[in-house]
Order: sequence, then structure tokens, then C-alpha cells
Amino acid sequence: MRLFVFGLGYVGTAFAEALRVRGWEIAATARSPQQAQALRAAGITPADPSDREAMAAAMAGVTAVLITSPPGPDGCAALESVIPALAQAQAFPDWIGYLSTTGVYGDFEGRWVFETSPLKAQSVEGARRVGAERDWRQVGRGMGLTVTSFRLPGIYGPGRSALDRLRAGEGRRIVKPGQVFSRIHLDDIVSGLLASLDQPRAGGIYNLCDDEPAPPQDVMEYAAGLLGVPVPPDLPFNELGLSPATRRFYAENKRVSNARAKAELGWTLHYPTYREGLKAILASGR
Repeated sequence: MRLFVFGLGYVGTAFAEALRVRGWEIAATARSPQQAQALRAAGITPADPSDREAMAAAMAGVTAVLITSPPGPDGCAALESVIPALAQAQAFPDWIGYLSTTGVYGDFEGRWVFETSPLKAQSVEGARRVGAERDWRQVGRGMGLTVTSFRLPGIYGPGRSALDRLRAGEGRRIVKPGQVFSRIHLDDIVSGLLASLDQPRAGGIYNLCDDEPAPPQDVMEYAAGLLGVPVPPDLPFNELGLSPATRRFYAENKRVSNARAKAELGWTLHYPTYREGLKAILASGR
């Protein structure tokens, strides 16, 4: 069994490691000689996404493909690289997973959103994700490939949590009345992807998120309590010199439902809320 990851970042690395434990071979994109060398040292076959021959060789006999890289102004770069490589290698993977974002829904003023909700992306990045999802579904239908999209909210986990921000002295308690966000622990993303991989569904779309959308200031306060450090002072949203990216983030207010993933994939969350997730990160010492 062989996995190819286009964009071996935070989520891709964790998913690859979960399949390596199952005995899978792993291949992934590498855009520089240094990155390729690091992947080889980790037992991963590297492939330059701009090198069609290398990509075709990496795709030979591939069982599953995970796309994690965001689309750019010209669309999803993975489409232009992966599909020709699959065709050249005459490979027909059982599963292609595309990681998208709950940003495709835009702002719902705190209401619940489901996979069937209208896509009202408000940012350029969200609109590009809408287009990339559409393009992958069309390619899947046209080529008979099993493509599944996963819409992810804010991701946290070891090395990327409110605990880390507080330790680094960067914890902020930004308050915007009525604002809530959904989030997901890295381990629960991996378990959701594995559940889909074990029962592929062409054209599937799943929200992978925890059970409790919550105000970000509550998460920061809880993390401070776990660490036994002072809670950062409240910073009213309108008084902050926020970056454009942060303002885009706070411009969208919604609660994301995970009911479909639970019902169709039998997916069970390790960390139903940020409380369990943060406790586990602290206990792990990571």
C-alpha cells in the first residue's frame, strides 16, 4: 500500500505517520534538494511536483493521495501535477482526499452550517477553495476517481495551540461579542481521514470539527488555567491593530456541524471539545 502526499505539512505528516504504522510506503512532494534529502532520511520517497517523470514514478502503484496545499490565483497546483502523473503511471488510487476549509461557507452570523449549506465564501482564499473543491469533484467524476473533500476549521495540536502561544508570551484574549469558532485537534483530523480511507465514497464532502464551537477567549482562559499562568487581558476586537488575515478570520461567525462524518464514517472524536484536546497536549509534554 502506498500513500502520496501533495504538501507534507502539519496534517500531511501526521496522516502519513498513521499509515506508516499500518505498513504503508509514503511518497511526498519536495520542492528543494534539501527538502528531498530530509524526506529520504525519514524513509519517504520525494518527488518534485514540477518534474513529471519523478511524479509519475512516485505515483506508480499508489493506493491513496492526500492533497493539503492551498490553491493559488491559478487554481489548485496539485491538479496540474497529480492528474497527469497518475495518467502516465497508469495508477488508479482507491482514495483521493482533498483538504479544504470551513471558510467556504463564509459568515452565518453564528448559525449552524452543514455540508449542504450555501457556500458564501467572503475571502479570496475561501473562494479559491470553493473552486478547487469543484475542480477536484469534476475531475473525479470525469476520470472515475474517488475524490473526497474535507472542510477543516481552526487546527490545533502539539506545537500549535493556545498553550504554545501562552508559553511564548503571545497569548491574546481577543473579544468580539457573540463570536464563536469551530476547531479540530490534529489527531481527530487523522482519524477522520482514516475512517474515510477505510470506506471511500466518491464525491463525499465532510466537515471535520469538534462538538463545541466556542469563543476564542474561552479557549485562551482555559489554557491559562491549565498552565497556572495569568489570563491575558481582554482585547476588544475593534480596538486592535489586527492583520488583514486575522480580521478576515473574525469576519466569519458560524457553528460547524460534524453530524454527517459521524453518521456516514462512524467517526468518533478523541477530543470532543478544546478542553480534552488541551489537557492531552499538556499531559503529553509536547
